[in-house]
Amino acid sequence: MTDGRVVIVTGGGTGIGAATARLLRDGGHRVVVSGRRPEPLERLEREIGALAYPSDVSDPEAAEGIVRTALAAYGRLDGLVLNAGIGRSGAVGDLSLEDWDEVMRTNVTGPLLLLRAAIPHLLETRGSVSALRNGASNAVYATSKAALLQLCRSIAVDYGRQGVRANTVCPSWVRSEMADRRMARFAAEAELKDHSVESAYEEATRFLPMGRPGEPREIAEAISWLLSPAASYVNGAVLTVDGGATALDPGTLAFDFQIAPRGDEEV
Repeated sequence: MTDGRVVIVTGGGTGIGAATARLLRDGGHRVVVSGRRPEPLERLEREIGALAYPSDVSDPEAAEGIVRTALAAYGRLDGLVLNAGIGRSGAVGDLSLEDWDEVMRTNVTGPLLLLRAAIPHLLETRGSVSALRNGASNAVYATSKAALLQLCRSIAVDYGRQGVRANTVCPSWVRSEMADRRMARFAAEAELKDHSVESAYEEATRFLPMGRPGEPREIAEAISWLLSPAASYVNGAVLTVDGGATALDPGTLAFDFQIAPRGDEEV
């Protein structure tokens, strides 16, 4: 049986966000999915009955709007999944200010705006927040996700006594449209044997203890648990759902693998 929770999922059209929306709907919960592209959101609305709200959550009016929409449709709000995010490549000395501003606005300011709009209603329901922090691959992305982690910890500290919980889920590589695009570029740049996305995933995850990328449903299961009463005493936590990536000491890799520069390998 379900307790009838109402949850907003940002970045909800594809990948981890869509998998989370599906899992929550499977459990009988009401879900509002947000994202910049209307088409995948509307597809989820038709397929699973989630309420689609196309928007850019870095816009203050959009953040207020999605909360108002959830309340108008369902009369309450119990949880947020802050999944929307973008990345831009580049070391600190190479980044443009435009790329920096865009990533920080989407990955940090957007969640802040949605939290500000939602907090009064989460206080009423003693709700929870689950924020996704993906594996960092560049300076601005890593910085934005570290900031998001601390933002969620601030929610945990400031509102914990009032029953609001905030936790962070940290995946490693997970199959998704965004990850597929990155793998396609990697396959071409590294001149992998067949230039395929699948070979890129194999290369990127071959040192992981589990030796494979994650599936969106596996991350969604962790998020669903954190949003549930079963995690009622979990607050301010960082849950790694990464196939053992953070358990591995990279200094030991040479004992188990022959590592050579990619340019010296046969491809």
